[in-house]
Amino acid sequence: MAMTIKTDGLEELSNIFAQLEDKAYDVAAESLYEGAGVVANAFKGAISSIRTEPFKGKKDSRLPSPEEKKALQGKSGIANFIRNGEGVDTLIGISGSAGYADIGGKKKAVRLIARSINSGTSFMNAQPVFRKAVNTSKAKAQAAIVSKAEEKFNEIIK
Repeated sequence: MAMTIKTDGLEELSNIFAQLEDKAYDVAAESLYEGAGVVANAFKGAISSIRTEPFKGKKDSRLPSPEEKKALQGKSGIANFIRNGEGVDTLIGISGSAGYADIGGKKKAVRLIARSINSGTSFMNAQPVFRKAVNTSKAKAQAAIVSKAEEKFNEIIK
């Protein structure tokens, strides 16, 4: 017994898939920007949560000075996006162009100050505030990425 199946809408579905392919990079970039913004805000909050103490000369172990904390403020953000094959990447953290800060009469690299605070050194106690910021904001960032991607794909489909 022969049967016939008739389908409607396959051409429309094919057109939707073509549109999705053409817009995939834009959707990925916009979605990533939403998620990166969540992590960048957590990063800025981490900077403000750094505990400090005035520098009092040589000690075995110390907290960062208020000047070191101030050197980090306003220096974090989202790097330019890099398209790599089928994906999009970016970095969140202290800008490579953050430069140097005058700390106690000496020039110190701002990124070095951030690493020293986060990981600790032989003379500075570790405060893994940046690591905690990333870990606590990861789920929110992923949700923001998915939400934005769904929103953009729904706009394309309609």
